[in-house]
Amino acid sequence: AFILVFFVGMRTSVIGVSMENTLYSGQQVLVNRLSYLIFGPKEGDIIVFTPNGNRNTHFYVKRVVAVPGDTVCIKDGKLYVNNLVVDYGYDKIMDPGIVENEIELDVDEYFVMGDNCNNSEDSRSGNIGPVTRDMIEGKAWFHFKSDSTFVGFIK
Repeated sequence: AFILVFFVGMRTSVIGVSMENTLYSGQQVLVNRLSYLIFGPKEGDIIVFTPNGNRNTHFYVKRVVAVPGDTVCIKDGKLYVNNLVVDYGYDKIMDPGIVENEIELDVDEYFVMGDNCNNSEDSRSGNIGPVTRDMIEGKAWFHFKSDSTFVGFIK
């Protein structure tokens, strides 16, 4: 297990309520750092990244809702990707942030949101915005309770 974590992954903590009911504050997440060496994240993946590439802050854990080339917009509390409503079980999205007007993601940009979207600082925020590939540490692989008890693989 030590070799696997040392060479393939890293462990980080979930901070805050932004990913509830999928992940909870205080849980530990094992991150697969090799998973995106060939192929980038896909829609629905939960990723770990450093906001604006700033390694002096904590890691963020969010779900990818749109990938390079997609258009993203939030209208009437609903998430639209490529002009289609996308449902990740979000309540009515109260703050559309930077996607009040449609944006198109660049070749290496991903749009991420917390599963508890009304309590999440994510790509909608002007100080985070779309996440670029070089900010992404890896894919959230599986998670543990704060006492290191295995919870399960992350879907």
